Amino acid sequence: MTQRQDGPIWLRPEQARAGRPAERSRAEITAAAVELADREGLDAVSMRRVATALGTGAASLYRYVATRDELLDLMTDSVAAEYDLPAPSGDWPADLLTVARQARQIMRRHPWLPARVIGRPTLGPHGADLLEHVLTVLADHPAAPARKVEAFALLGGLTALFVQNEASAADDDAAHRTAYLRRLAADGGHPRIAALFTPGGAAAATGDPFEDVLVRALAGVLG
Repeated sequence: MTQRQDGPIWLRPEQARAGRPAERSRAEITAAAVELADREGLDAVSMRRVATALGTGAASLYRYVATRDELLDLMTDSVAAEYDLPAPSGDWPADLLTVARQARQIMRRHPWLPARVIGRPTLGPHGADLLEHVLTVLADHPAAPARKVEAFALLGGLTALFVQNEASAADDDAAHRTAYLRRLAADGGHPRIAALFTPGGAAAATGDPFEDVLVRALAGVLG
């Protein structure tokens, strides 16, 4: 029932031709799984839980999705439909920042998404549309095509890391780590760490470094 299938799920029919007529769609199943993950986290997503949300049995879902991993791939790609991709302006850093800002908001709406982007990047139909957009933005850039694909991967991965860091910065452990670094900075034996807490130092900086770091990283990859 959960036998491995060959090829991406998007290249296979919605349902095998043999058997009963379809009662569900992949989109309906995926939407239920996304709603569950948004509410309770990715660990809560199982075929049984999704089937319960849809008012059916878990076995019936395997007619549409062969494995849980495939369901997670469908979820990752489905939220990429939330991007609004305007025509390129000719200013590639500004256009990629527009994508990155949207990516950040999408990942905040779906807290399970950053880990998926980092741990199991997925390129389904909506992800392919996003890649096409980024490559179009960079069409006149002299970088090699492989570097442009690397820039696309970096944009998603770095944004995911920032969103994860934002989430962890709100917990007590982050505050404890900062307090510990401040103690080290004051003990006289760690001058480089102490410099981080001086005016102009990294730990004393205010504002959001996300966009500046991202543009510099993209410029480095593209050359």
